[in-house]
Amino acid sequence: MPDMADNPVSLPGGDKLYVQRHEVTVAEWNRCHADSGCTMELRVRAGLDPDSTPATGLSYLDAAEYLGWFNAATGHEFRLPSLAEWEHIAKPVLPEEPDPIFTDPSLTWASTYLTEGIAPRALKPQGSYSTSPEGIVDLDGNVWEWTQECYAGVGEGIDPDRCPAFFVGGEHVAAVPFLVRDPARGGCAVGSPPAHLGMRLVSDALPQA
Repeated sequence: MPDMADNPVSLPGGDKLYVQRHEVTVAEWNRCHADSGCTMELRVRAGLDPDSTPATGLSYLDAAEYLGWFNAATGHEFRLPSLAEWEHIAKPVLPEEPDPIFTDPSLTWASTYLTEGIAPRALKPQGSYSTSPEGIVDLDGNVWEWTQECYAGVGEGIDPDRCPAFFVGGEHVAAVPFLVRDPARGGCAVGSPPAHLGMRLVSDALPQA
């Protein structure tokens, strides 16, 4: 089982959400690869430890591969958070946002389009940034985390299996095409490009050791 935060997050509706303490690491990812569950093998720069380095360069499809393998291996149902869940989880450690430029809910992403990056782009080991009151680490770091929220533009009701882009949460919200691993090269559907793309698991039920 993954190392979960000390306390669950209380959602606005009263439900509890159990959140992985750290982002999935390179070492955790490569166990999936070694077990033929994940197509891609990851490497780290010299001087970085795979056990404490976030797995990055992940597309939405990569994240889905890992989730499928991990759930089968553990027998527990983990998933990616929704965008609203991610924003609620990260709110205690993210800086205050300026008043939105746009008030139309469908255009909230546009308010952050010109946001200047505040986190340095160099990838750092886990624990380099803040810890939330529940014990969730690095939500304000420079790894943007995939959510399960489809970016459908002005349309609604798109089948997630046909969704062209998904929201990622970081120092600002962005929408990234589902095949993109490096948004600096591959583009960003909406918002300024994130530095790194990674993932963190959540669960609606308390995982049993």
